[in-house]
Amino acid sequence: MDSVKALVRKAKKGNGDAFVLLVKQYEEVLYRTASRLLHNDEDVADVIQDSIISAYEKLDTLKNDEYFNTWICRILINKCNTLLTKNKNISILKDHLTPEKEKDAFQKIELEDALNSLNEVYRLALILYYIVGLNVKEMSEFLQEPEGTIKSRLSRAKSILRTTYYKKEGEILNEGSL
Repeated sequence: MDSVKALVRKAKKGNGDAFVLLVKQYEEVLYRTASRLLHNDEDVADVIQDSIISAYEKLDTLKNDEYFNTWICRILINKCNTLLTKNKNISILKDHLTPEKEKDAFQKIELEDALNSLNEVYRLALILYYIVGLNVKEMSEFLQEPEGTIKSRLSRAKSILRTTYYKKEGEILNEGSL
């Protein structure tokens, strides 16, 4: 965590290399988050790029340097939501991998479909918890909701997935799949 604080301080002073190192630490999280919210690889790339540019331009507004991860994820999610709202009436047909392809790829599609079928608040809770890696307290601050509400959403989302979606073998989806 100290290295993140130091890099943020350097980046705030105009050190572009420090900012690049910061972004590289979180690029995997940003990609996974955007790809769970958006369904088009081009949109994911555009939103990530736009988020990084916005973060760079507004880095001086970050109040607590140790929350860089949460801050840049918030920017990303806001950009995703803006794009989703803009494209709400556009219907896109996705090409899905056939079941004859690799078993893991098929299960990934099933999991994505399961997540996409959830209510927005439940899906966002799962993404922030399992993909972004925020804890309940951080999610509470990020979403400006009580911790009890966050815990309830996580529990309810997992319950919905357990009761609705099963693997072919009849096993319930486990948390490790998320």
